[in-house]
Amino acid sequence: FFSGSRVLKMRTVILVGLALAGTASAFAPLGAVPRVARRSLALSPSMAVARKDSYEITALPGDGIGPEIMDATKVVLAAVCAKQGFKINFTDMHIGGAALDATGDPFPAATLDQIKKSDSCLLAAIGGPKWDANPRDKRPETGLLAMRKALGLFANLRPAKVLPQLLDSSTLRPEVVEGVDIMVVRELTGDVYFGEPKGVQIVDGERFGFNNMCYKESEVRRIAKVAFDIAMKRGKKVHSIDKANVLDVSQLWRDVVIETHKEYPEVSLEHMYVDNAAMQLIKWPKQFDVMVTGNIFGDILSDEASMLVGSLGMLPSASVGDPSGPGVFEPCHGSAPNLTGLDKANPLATILSAAMMLRFDLDRADAADAIEAAVEACLNAGLRTKDLADKDTIGCKQMGEEVAKRI
Repeated sequence: FFSGSRVLKMRTVILVGLALAGTASAFAPLGAVPRVARRSLALSPSMAVARKDSYEITALPGDGIGPEIMDATKVVLAAVCAKQGFKINFTDMHIGGAALDATGDPFPAATLDQIKKSDSCLLAAIGGPKWDANPRDKRPETGLLAMRKALGLFANLRPAKVLPQLLDSSTLRPEVVEGVDIMVVRELTGDVYFGEPKGVQIVDGERFGFNNMCYKESEVRRIAKVAFDIAMKRGKKVHSIDKANVLDVSQLWRDVVIETHKEYPEVSLEHMYVDNAAMQLIKWPKQFDVMVTGNIFGDILSDEASMLVGSLGMLPSASVGDPSGPGVFEPCHGSAPNLTGLDKANPLATILSAAMMLRFDLDRADAADAIEAAVEACLNAGLRTKDLADKDTIGCKQMGEEVAKRI
């Protein structure tokens, strides 16, 4: 974790960087703002490299539908590279279950080394029932957590924007979800997923399992700054989600968020208990602009927010943090093992994650705009995968090809 001086530097890094993401696209998560040339650590947001003619990308296809949606995304990236005259060189590496099968480690050292050498990293999906009975250190999800910790990826940005073309795909009434545009800012390297001690022991003759929900104030402050910085580029409203009425760690969270808010007088701040937030996301989602929360609450609420949009298959995400290394860009959904090999998966979340990668890590906002516009064009043409419609659907491979055609 970063020292106090590093946290102050991080605020400058992220603040300037988040202001670089402007675009008029419907998928743009931060709002339209001018782009600025950048690369030095003093200016780089989200670990962006300088704009150049060729990029090295680590691709992590992972498990389940991962290889299929990665292949579809590579087709789209090849099209935008051909159109705009730059190259992306992929190096495929193992993570999760595929890594366990190949090496016995869910996040091999070779994968970490390759990511660190790359300009960015694109991840598809991990996990599956094949490895569910493994010891904790031999499960795919352990590899994902290890990657986040090793790369210092403390901030996960998950936009959930309802598009007019997909109003009928949501399970909620159109008047409830129309116009919803939420950014969930999830802390990614603390909380109960990383707290120590943890484990299962025999106590009084029976098994006793325990985990610890832990945060240092510096960890809360840095993620709060990310949320407030993003809010300054959007609707200037932040909801901080906690459970301060019963959890001491949540009371610390709330106290630090309140302290940090003093640096952002233009942004309104509201606090909401996580159980109420889960209900309000369904009852009145348009009240939210930026939601900031801890790791486990953010994990749950961002998945819930996906159903406002209509499907997890539409939600991209960016995991960023340490400015000295690459970010990791991945869809919010899982590996969907029941769809593996059936050509029924929706690749759009991965394709949109690739657009976020181009925007945040590669200084290629024009290419990101082109991909997002092509996705919108596909939706305008009525093209849908099985998760978005009951009939007249197309497969994963064809959806990637249709997006590529419209670049």
